[in-house]
Amino acid sequence: MSAQIYCSIRHAIESGKLSAGARLPSWSDLAAQLGVSRGTVRAAYERLIDEQFAIGLGAAGTRVAQRPPLPTTASWSPEAPPLPSIFNDFSTVPLAFQMGVPSQDAFPFKLWSRIQARASRRAAAAPVGYPDPRGDPDLRREIATYLGVARGFRCDPSQVFVTAGFSGALNLAIRGLRVEGRQAWMEEPGFPLTRTALGLAGMTAIAVPVDADGLNVEAGIRLAPRAAVAVVTPGQQAPLGMTMSLARRISLFEWARQNDGWIIEDDYLGELQLKGRAAPALASLDQDGRLLHIGSFSKTITPSLRLGFLVVPPDVARHFGDIAACLAPAPAACVQHAVTEFMREGHYLRHLRRMKRLYAARREALLRCLTEVASESIKVQATAGMTVVTALPQSVSDVDLALRARGLGLSPTPLSPWYISNSGQQGLLLGVTNLNERTLAADCRRLLELVREHD
Repeated sequence: MSAQIYCSIRHAIESGKLSAGARLPSWSDLAAQLGVSRGTVRAAYERLIDEQFAIGLGAAGTRVAQRPPLPTTASWSPEAPPLPSIFNDFSTVPLAFQMGVPSQDAFPFKLWSRIQARASRRAAAAPVGYPDPRGDPDLRREIATYLGVARGFRCDPSQVFVTAGFSGALNLAIRGLRVEGRQAWMEEPGFPLTRTALGLAGMTAIAVPVDADGLNVEAGIRLAPRAAVAVVTPGQQAPLGMTMSLARRISLFEWARQNDGWIIEDDYLGELQLKGRAAPALASLDQDGRLLHIGSFSKTITPSLRLGFLVVPPDVARHFGDIAACLAPAPAACVQHAVTEFMREGHYLRHLRRMKRLYAARREALLRCLTEVASESIKVQATAGMTVVTALPQSVSDVDLALRARGLGLSPTPLSPWYISNSGQQGLLLGVTNLNERTLAADCRRLLELVREHD
């Protein structure tokens, strides 16, 4: 037993799982955890100290010794971020033009810190037991109320499931509908993460083109009439920004009803319409219980919450509750309590109002700047919520361009990976949420110079 303990700790040190200076558990604690005598653990520790893997510091405990790093031979590291073609480094400060993240400088940190502190105390004082896997009942009520007021459709809190962000909601939707291995309509262009998730679920994503009215339902019927599900962003199409017309919405429901299909509504930026009145959610037209609605707090509060929600038809709510309990329970209670208070006290809607004004001003500033430096190399194609869509010459690789831009402190998103077909349009998606107006002109010039170098 002593040799096994020694080998396990040595392997953890050599592999880097235990870094230099890390404190090892006391003899008593580790012995109690492993169910062995203290002498067994002591013998393993003494061998580690003798071989200079650890240092005994008396009352200060036993710590990992400083050792030279082992040479790396593999080109891939287990610590490499997943889906590198979609995500950049995690937990970093947003760069200019980065999309998908809210404003770093305008977030109400002091207010949010106080709310989080109260929520943590409430969660710590809660009864010792398993929380509702569907989500905190108070938060589910707040979400249902918000959807009725701001997104134009009514639902009961029992239909609302709190999830680990958009990804958790999509996973719960796919599992609950039992559509693994079947065909799914996917907007062309459309969110690469959604397309990848469908593929990981064994589904075949069918690229259905979009036009000024949104998803072309007739084209989808021609391509895959028996598809099991259609995933759409009707409020503001991701990434091009058009709103699905009423005629298309009605046609989509007719297809779902006639073919026993399902609709998954990704309410992408539905609450952040920067001009005019936001169109009601597609769920407001659902009369037959064929639609699942996904929302997220990542772009309105912060992605670090990892908090989203899924609204399902009443007839399948119990089935989805069973799946949530077994496979996809709601995130930590303290996070849910904080968002509940943020919504209940009116802070959420006030925050959205301020952010809409701020983002609209920053978007106009970016459009003015791009107009001043306009050239044939980069052209504004559309404004899509918190993003400006630009087109590039087909001879330019937007993926290579985006990688080069990161070295200059810029983070535009390439457009071509949003297309399933290899002939996707070359372009850049420029986020407006974290622009600095003092450096905006210089950032635009650096981006334009980079495009000219690649043209």
